Amino acid sequence: MFIDTLEFEGLGNRSYLAGGRRGAVVVDPPRDVDQVIALAARRGVRIAYVAETHVHNDYVTGGLELARLTGARYLVPAGAQVSFTRTPVADGDMSEVDEDLVLRAITTPGHTPHHTSYVLEEKGRAVAAFTGGSLLIGSVGRPDLVDPRLTEQLARAQHASVHRLAAALDDEVPVLPTHGFGSFCSSSQAEGDASTIGQERASNDAFTLEADAFVKQVLAGLENVPAYYTHMGPANAAGPAPVDLTPPEPADAAQIAERLAAGEWVVDLRNRVAFADGHVAGSFNFEATGKPATYLAWLIPWGKPVTLLGDTPAQIADVQRELTRVGIDRPAAAATGNPATWVRHGERLVSFPRADFADLVGAHERGEDVVVLDVRRDSERANGFLTGSVHIPLHELHSRSGEVPDGTVWVHCAGGMRAAIAASLLEATGRKVIAIDDGFDAAADTGLSMTRP
Repeated sequence: MFIDTLEFEGLGNRSYLAGGRRGAVVVDPPRDVDQVIALAARRGVRIAYVAETHVHNDYVTGGLELARLTGARYLVPAGAQVSFTRTPVADGDMSEVDEDLVLRAITTPGHTPHHTSYVLEEKGRAVAAFTGGSLLIGSVGRPDLVDPRLTEQLARAQHASVHRLAAALDDEVPVLPTHGFGSFCSSSQAEGDASTIGQERASNDAFTLEADAFVKQVLAGLENVPAYYTHMGPANAAGPAPVDLTPPEPADAAQIAERLAAGEWVVDLRNRVAFADGHVAGSFNFEATGKPATYLAWLIPWGKPVTLLGDTPAQIADVQRELTRVGIDRPAAAATGNPATWVRHGERLVSFPRADFADLVGAHERGEDVVVLDVRRDSERANGFLTGSVHIPLHELHSRSGEVPDGTVWVHCAGGMRAAIAASLLEATGRKVIAIDDGFDAAADTGLSMTRP
């Protein structure tokens, strides 16, 4: 028996391939199923089942396509309203994955009303629990993604579901969730990337708090839902189309200028230092090494064409793959190489300064006209902020840029990546910006005035 984990750091999610000598099951597969098929081929196993724990709200699944390509039975919770043929799964249903290896369904509503976990049993003994968006490591899946009217009800169901799981399983059974590794589908973020039923029973608030206290805490801790989530559930319920990962159309300087003039998004994937030093005017910086799919999908007007600029074709291909997972299927075009070739003859790249918090102190001391913009999330700012700073979370900045006061805008986040995105968005509107590329913890050490709760 084996269990292989596929990690998707950009989304904070995991998928799993589990099986025996000949057969295997894939749990919560990604949109780009080629890597799953390749992994099964290396294992020398046939994918007999593809299992969804729920209709996902944070990414587009590859389950339907994977089942089609492999001939696997597609297991989807019976309560999920979908528009395609599948094998509906009810509580207690058993699926034989391989000799002496069975997948057992346990209904665990909470993250969604129809959520189902799967327990892998070898010779009748539970060896793994695929908990999807139910029991996470140190947390649970958030209950507010289906309907605001159901949020409290689902939070209460989440508490009952994890207790049901724990009652059915021994302490040593590994907990293998889909969400919770930085995913916005988690109700809170926790440390660690491996756990067992026993470890969760001892430390997870879902077990250590009574139901009322747990529900109150979960509801109080919920953060903003990424805007693109609105499109994920319907896409998954309808049955996602196959993806096309062939290289985008090459774009030259004239085409890049034309796309910008047409109001399309030109996204520069290079690191924030290189972008600040020189970039195409009007382009936006989403570092390939950050979470480009999550933040780009959150910020972009849905359906807006995207042209990607990057260091290498491999970088473009990696981000193109990530974007398909959140429903941005085909970049309109792409360009790589020397950024000087991305602008037309006679035009120049533009730039903006980077700084740290010590530099901000100097600007204040010199009496400069400074606007400090904090683009962190509400929960981050609640722990302390620079006195007098303006607060607009990054995900709201594109629509609220007109609220930023006049003056040179010093943009900061917690570490620098989101500040670079924000600086690029503001600069494209004609604002003079300085990106603070510094950890927020360093701000207090400089003597800047802080407001704390």
